[in-house]
Amino acid sequence: MRSYLFFCYLLIGIIPTFIQAQITYVRPVQQPENSIIISKEANIYHGNWIDFNKNGVKDVFENSSKPVNKRIEDLLSKMTLEEKSCQMATLYGFGRVLKDELPTSSWKKEIWKDGIGNIDEQLNNLAYHPKSATDKAWPPSNHIKALNEIQRFFVENTRLGIPVDFTNEGIRGLCHEKATSFPSQIGVGSTWNKDLVSQIGRITGKEAKLLGYTNVYAPILDIARDPRWGRTVECYGEDPYLVGELGYNMVRAIQDEGVVATPKHFAIYSAPKGGRDGDARTDAHITERELFSLYLHPFKRAIKDAGALGVMSSYNDYNGVPVTSSGYFLKDILRDSWGFRGYVVSDSRAVEFIADKHHIAKDHKEAVLKAVNAGLNIRTDFTMPEDYIIPIRELVKEGKLSMETVDDRVRDILRVKFWQGLFDNPYGEEFKKADKIVSNDDFQKVAYRSSLESIVLLKNSDNMLPLDFSKYKSVLVTGPNAKAINHSVSRYGPSNIEVVSVYEGIKQKFPKDVHIKYAKGCDFFDENWPDSEIIPTLPSISDQEEIDKAVEMAKTVGLAIVVVGDDEETVGESRSRTSLDLPGNQQQLVEAIYNTGTPVVIVLINGRPLTINWINKYVPAVVEGWFQGKFGGAAIADVLVGNYNPGGKLPISFPKTIGQIPMNFPSKPGAQANQPAKGPNGSGKTRVGGFLYPFGYGLSYTTFDYSNLSVKSKIRNNNGKVFVSVDVTNSGQRKGDEVVQLYFSDKTSSITVYEKQLRGFERISLEPGETKTVGFVLNQDDLSLYNQNMDFVFEPGVFEIMVGSSSEDIRLKQSIEILD
Repeated sequence: MRSYLFFCYLLIGIIPTFIQAQITYVRPVQQPENSIIISKEANIYHGNWIDFNKNGVKDVFENSSKPVNKRIEDLLSKMTLEEKSCQMATLYGFGRVLKDELPTSSWKKEIWKDGIGNIDEQLNNLAYHPKSATDKAWPPSNHIKALNEIQRFFVENTRLGIPVDFTNEGIRGLCHEKATSFPSQIGVGSTWNKDLVSQIGRITGKEAKLLGYTNVYAPILDIARDPRWGRTVECYGEDPYLVGELGYNMVRAIQDEGVVATPKHFAIYSAPKGGRDGDARTDAHITERELFSLYLHPFKRAIKDAGALGVMSSYNDYNGVPVTSSGYFLKDILRDSWGFRGYVVSDSRAVEFIADKHHIAKDHKEAVLKAVNAGLNIRTDFTMPEDYIIPIRELVKEGKLSMETVDDRVRDILRVKFWQGLFDNPYGEEFKKADKIVSNDDFQKVAYRSSLESIVLLKNSDNMLPLDFSKYKSVLVTGPNAKAINHSVSRYGPSNIEVVSVYEGIKQKFPKDVHIKYAKGCDFFDENWPDSEIIPTLPSISDQEEIDKAVEMAKTVGLAIVVVGDDEETVGESRSRTSLDLPGNQQQLVEAIYNTGTPVVIVLINGRPLTINWINKYVPAVVEGWFQGKFGGAAIADVLVGNYNPGGKLPISFPKTIGQIPMNFPSKPGAQANQPAKGPNGSGKTRVGGFLYPFGYGLSYTTFDYSNLSVKSKIRNNNGKVFVSVDVTNSGQRKGDEVVQLYFSDKTSSITVYEKQLRGFERISLEPGETKTVGFVLNQDDLSLYNQNMDFVFEPGVFEIMVGSSSEDIRLKQSIEILD
């Protein structure tokens, strides 16, 4: 049994916005001897306050009844350059940079003897990183005790006792052993369910809080507009409105639990040239109008509207300037325009890349100077924190970096720490509660629901699904993803979880009298991949033997379920691609099974759109599962047998070929049109047009009718709202979910705008024959644009309001004219 020591931080009944109430302090549980070197200072714990600076006086910064701004300024005035600079760096946790699980006597000689800004991923048992393996992550109470011990070092053994911000990842559930596991963000985006995302955020935030983390690096708010890009799997989708709404709800939910949400990666991180990442990740070809209309909108929603107190700066450049050295992004946009009040933490290597990738600084020290002056608060990298702290101290002493600038950066960090309540109760005490609540049964039900709602039905000819088991008494489950589970164990999510594979889910959910057979069929990719994508090669002898084995087995059954797609090695960070076809020999496997004449169902477990044209043409049923999370296989099986009616919608378009890219939603008028058959400007038939599956697309086992669209404008004198309602009826025989989508088109504008723009969506569940009225409210910002001067303005005129089941399946529309 793994034992996990962790720190759980408690805000006794307080929303930690501006903490002014008196808090009774409880001394942390005594730890075993020899586990930590503790100072022999006089007792600094005094009932309702802590003497952090150990001077026997209740200073302003130690007094919870004082205004937060005064507490910040009082503490800042007491700090030396050494202490300030230490607050400006991350100490990466055990197994990454930190060599110790718990404090040792040597810590008093390390640079963090003067404090540290945050400690990242400490004792979380990080997946795929054996050097981070620890027995102090589980059960949660052990982890609380461990982080308490670490926090005690900083409170009791540094001069001012400034507590540490414990940070962690959280894009697929908290990045901690046995935490609640959710689908990848592209799967969560497919739910189109704001309330569900809020539940995911609350669970992630609550588990973080109980385990002792005070800051969660989530959500990812990059929009995935080039599916070749490896981290498409970690994005909510391609549309800024969809991503913005889901991100808003995630941020609010995490911070409602008293934990900081740090969305990432700010900004234009997801648009490297050609979709290339890895050693590339630069040179975004994005216009200023696209920057604001598309790429910045989700961050604006999360920061200005939801009040995120953290943001991670990216390491790419924009228009020749690295974002992490750009005052335009880190000050003008973030703070001056959006009112950001938290701290900016760099993505790993972002500061270093200023010099050694972008070459706008002559050396590392100049890169540090540029980053700090631009507005970076805390640097993160996989090296010791002194690599950043010492150059800051030298730059100040050399007169190149002003103390006023350093104070500004540290002030933001302290503001966040006061919001977190760290100066009123820095230790965790809810040991039993943590053991009871983290990963509890109710949380698992939400995770299971998330997997179900993320599934998208792409094709269902002749209602092949749900399966009629009077026709199928034996089933072959084959393909590299039939038994695979690593796609649901992410480096950015929970580790040591028991994932249900598709094969296991089918064994659990299918009728007991149906005989289930298994053959792997092929690996995810062949030995020549990815070169085999440009120079096709025949399967090796061993690969062909695997395919043949599956084919022979397929001939003996009534149905073949072929589970294909990606794993952690074909999609993810640094895993961009030059093709969107199925990797390796997977297509050959599908065709070989199909050619046996046995009915085939395709299940996709993947992290990006795939160009499955052959499958779409010939295979009667296709289910999109994405990277599912812990319960993925069971959820897929529920859909196949009809226990659950899939209602997910694609948050990202599927092109027919990589040659169409860029091909996405939204787009400018005519930008993705087909060729004309004839005309004065030429004609021809030289390319493929249209989407394989458009944005917002997804089928159901039932049907939905739309009626009674009502659009009423209450906008007068540049003030007011537009009210839209529509009736949706389940006209089929099964209970089902429909995602009602609202789009608008600006018929005439001062600049060219997107042809159709998403401005509302609601996921509803309907019994057979049931009707619900769905309402939307549009404000002026929803109908506004960036004009020729890049001012965000509302232009009166005619607007077409559309509602439907996808961006291309518009059921009803109505035009309105809004006057000055």
